[in-house]
Amino acid sequence: MNDKQLRQAVIDELDFEPSLDSADVGVLAEDGVITLTGHVPTYYQKLSAERAAWRVKGVKAIAQNIEVRFASDTSDEEIAKRALGVLKWSSTVPSDIHLTVNKGWITLEGKVDWQYQRTGAESALRSLRGVTGISNNIVIKPTVQVPVVQQRIEDALRRSADVEAKQIRIAVKNGDTVTLDGKVDTWSERVAVERAVWSTPGVKDVIDHLVIT
Repeated sequence: MNDKQLRQAVIDELDFEPSLDSADVGVLAEDGVITLTGHVPTYYQKLSAERAAWRVKGVKAIAQNIEVRFASDTSDEEIAKRALGVLKWSSTVPSDIHLTVNKGWITLEGKVDWQYQRTGAESALRSLRGVTGISNNIVIKPTVQVPVVQQRIEDALRRSADVEAKQIRIAVKNGDTVTLDGKVDTWSERVAVERAVWSTPGVKDVIDHLVIT
């Protein structure tokens, strides 16, 4: 697929995505790298555009330059109150997570035991009205030793139907940082690998060097 065909395929996928109004989203393609420009009314739609672009075969990287423009007089104080209320009623988010809001941009901080708790806090806030972006500074507490982490990750990859585990190389540093190297066929396979890694307790950071072939 050449750049022109890839660009059109991404545009078609953006138009097909029901959660996104893509009328003001621009697409550029060069050597498999997609640049998304323009503006959308919510942060959730910005993320939807990126996810839709990744679904297109042949996309190797994305430069996300979409701006969130919302017609609202919602104050940072109001956004903060709503965000705290959402986190309070979420069964996956620990109570000691705290946040700040600056011009609609939410910054999350705190410590959790699992990656799903870290991502759950962010996911719960993505669709809030007035949010322009989220910085997730929540950290994961290291809980296990290097050999245990590596073995659990390798076992998880072997169990996954979406991953060819033989092509993936894993390195664990300090018991909490995982480096991935190797090749995958699609973006969804790459996501499956990361999901298996993040599902391992104690993993604090993932350095993804996987290449989509």
